[in-house]
Amino acid sequence: MMKVPKTINLTDRMQEQLPSDLLDFIKKAGEAAQKHQQRLYLVGGVVRDLLLERSNFDLDIVAEGDAIKLAREMAHLNRAKTTVHPRFGTANLLWAKRSADITTARTETYEKPGALPTVKPGTIVDDIARRDFSINAMAIELNPRHFGEFIDLHSGRRDLKRQVVRVLHDNSFIDDATRIWRAVRYEQRLGFRIEPATLKLLKRNVAMLSTVSGDRIRHELELVLKEEEPENAIKRAGKLGVLNRLHPSLKGDDWLAETFALARERCLPDNPPPNLYLALLAYRLTADETEQLISYLRLTKATAQLLRDTSAIKAKIKELSAPGLAPSLVYDFLHGYSLTALTAGVLGAGSATAAEHIELYMNVLRHVNPVLSGDDLKKLGVPEGPKIKDVLQALREARLDGKLDSKEDEEEMVRGLLNPP
Repeated sequence: MMKVPKTINLTDRMQEQLPSDLLDFIKKAGEAAQKHQQRLYLVGGVVRDLLLERSNFDLDIVAEGDAIKLAREMAHLNRAKTTVHPRFGTANLLWAKRSADITTARTETYEKPGALPTVKPGTIVDDIARRDFSINAMAIELNPRHFGEFIDLHSGRRDLKRQVVRVLHDNSFIDDATRIWRAVRYEQRLGFRIEPATLKLLKRNVAMLSTVSGDRIRHELELVLKEEEPENAIKRAGKLGVLNRLHPSLKGDDWLAETFALARERCLPDNPPPNLYLALLAYRLTADETEQLISYLRLTKATAQLLRDTSAIKAKIKELSAPGLAPSLVYDFLHGYSLTALTAGVLGAGSATAAEHIELYMNVLRHVNPVLSGDDLKKLGVPEGPKIKDVLQALREARLDGKLDSKEDEEEMVRGLLNPP
């Protein structure tokens, strides 16, 4: 095997920043690898964030050898749930709210732009070389004799100090155009800048996003929407001509930034669900444009319905903006839509009155139901069939509009419906 240059030892840094249980896990993993005459490395984002002194407890581990065999051994020690992917020589371990990906070191080749890579076993040198950016192309050895030794073959540490995002080779965005979205995401998350030569390559190869499936683009967008302030990446993507590759009518502007910020205020102390951000991102699209975005990103049935619901609520904003609207009408306008779509409607309405009506529905009206049940109506003489539903609806409307206060009021109304004057 090619001799890999060593520079510094990060054992102390790992002891300071990693929880004791994760540190114990990687030490035992290194010992298990040594026993099987394998070399084991911590790689990727966790190494980057150790150097940046940022919290990152998602372990990404590479083995020069049989990663799946090693993963199963570690799973037994930690009573972890294991998911394996033999085709790629990878395994995921889940235990006690912790996770680790253990992967066989590999080399990748791309038959054509946008294609999934052809994977072959390789060395840590090969594995690092297939990474997206220099700041993600660093490793730490975990074998006992060399535990903590830092491997930096592509000047990632230098780029961390320079605060730049840099690709490893000129064809990086051609091989895999999803790296364009990742470059923007890392730049904004870390407060870095895309290195000038990399930025030139990105702009030159934006059109290569058309070589990547909508599923893979959707995955990258979902990761963006999980960021602390996703509007920063979306705004940058808009300026670089990346956002309009999702749909030409999408905008990463001040309105979006302000609305995302309002969403965070509303959802405190938790972050907004990514699907709420997505609904707001698509809010200003027409119904037809929304369908185009749904189709391109191949959204799940539930997410597609959320975007359709949001679009339908937006179409009713004019009616909902009428002052003094009867509560029963508000109920009729909004009944059946998801809470996430309704929240998007409040945030995007642009009308205080419409927002108040939606809030009224969410907080009060949707919980209003008649006291009488269908069986009660039958006892009062309402015939079975559609009439039961009609009477229940009439009772709810009367309740919503404050015309009924008790069970006795409802019974009197039913008798009046059955025996009109």
